[in-house]
Amino acid sequence: MVMVRVLLSFLFAFALVGCADSERRLATAYDKTLVGAATGAVVGGVTGAVLAKKDRKGVPLGAAVGAAAGAAIGYLFDRQEEEFKQVLAREQEAGRVEVERVRDDLLKITLQNEILFDFDRADIKPAFAPTLDKLAQILIKYDRSFATVVGHTDSIGSEAYNEGLSLRRAQAVVDALVARGVPRARLVAEGRGEREPRAPNDSEAGRQLNRRVEIFVAPA
Repeated sequence: MVMVRVLLSFLFAFALVGCADSERRLATAYDKTLVGAATGAVVGGVTGAVLAKKDRKGVPLGAAVGAAAGAAIGYLFDRQEEEFKQVLAREQEAGRVEVERVRDDLLKITLQNEILFDFDRADIKPAFAPTLDKLAQILIKYDRSFATVVGHTDSIGSEAYNEGLSLRRAQAVVDALVARGVPRARLVAEGRGEREPRAPNDSEAGRQLNRRVEIFVAPA
């Protein structure tokens, strides 16, 4: 048990480095890492079961170490979310980008097509380059996260055409991030076409909401 306490203290100290600026941030980080800790405990339990073949104390040790590691990962993911919101603050204020925590282990960054692409095109507009620079910067910094880039369209045109267009647009964003240094192995492109609308397609306002690219970021 002494070894468990030492490992827990070490891992939590590592996870909380730099967050002593305020009690509020510490409390928020602690609350949000509970899910990460629980997930880590499961992984740690599996590790402990393997260790138990040689030492019966491996099960509790593995679970404790896994919980601490999960908490550390959860905290780092919280920090990644904060940095996305900070560096994209201007784009969010202008309504061009949305950053949303949709699950404890999943972030969604929504990019409006009108600022990304011309109508019926999959070439990213040069004006969007600074935003891509910011996205790539955070993805590179937090190298234990992965991103799925999903393209969406409105219902104008055939379903098959929209499926292909949405995939080309998602792939264009992936290629742009790779060109900025994000490893391709950490990125996946998907096209959903018109299958997942955010609003009815019977008005231009609704169609504009449906034309978008979403980046789902999850910790390893």
